[in-house]
Amino acid sequence: MPNPPRPDPIAAGAEARRLLRGAASATLATQSDGQPFASLVTPAMAPDLGALLLLSTLSEHTRHLLREPRCALLVVGTAEDANPQTAPRVTLTGLAEQVSAAEVPALKARWLARHPYAALYAGFGDFSLWRLRPGGALLVGGFARAIRLPLAALLPDPAALAAVAAAAADILDHMNAEHADALAAIATRRLGGPEGAWRMTGVDVDGIDLAGPDEAVRRFNFAAPAGNSGEVRQALVAATRAARAANG
Repeated sequence: MPNPPRPDPIAAGAEARRLLRGAASATLATQSDGQPFASLVTPAMAPDLGALLLLSTLSEHTRHLLREPRCALLVVGTAEDANPQTAPRVTLTGLAEQVSAAEVPALKARWLARHPYAALYAGFGDFSLWRLRPGGALLVGGFARAIRLPLAALLPDPAALAAVAAAAADILDHMNAEHADALAAIATRRLGGPEGAWRMTGVDVDGIDLAGPDEAVRRFNFAAPAGNSGEVRQALVAATRAARAANG
């Protein structure tokens, strides 16, 4: 039997980013004196794919990271059938660091947009924002489908990242002010969100983040990474049309 074709690294990198950006929870692996330790965390991804974590100094994994910043983050998607091994998953490896004071307001707002329920405790003095800077990843797209991803394949294209980041504030303002109905259609008809008012809380090269009623959040992934604001607009127009068509 011939070997299956090797996955394209760039396409696999985009798949890994979609899994990471859509994750509501993940497993964080740390170590202390050579003893591995795993814990549940709630990540949010910065536009550049830095994994943001709000961690308490009371947590064992935080004490581990203060001594040894090397760590890994495992995100698991939905299995195709009863076999858990068919679930896509990605292990992100890298170095954890505390986010600098200057970066905290913007990055904490992004993290809270993904986890709005955490506003109840995010301001407690023992919590601080951390970032896992990626060093590489392993994507398992399903059973017997694995590929190691170097940073060149994993991270967004730098030019596209800069172009979308430069336009992000204008995109959010425009969509929330002028196209709230389109956002609601995408959230409810394409993503299964509850009926009600929805707004866009984030945009990056891979998709958009949406927030709705009762702290509901949804992630909409573009079919392909956007290289600039024009391609973001094209993706949103196509998503809106598909959502409205699905609504009859």
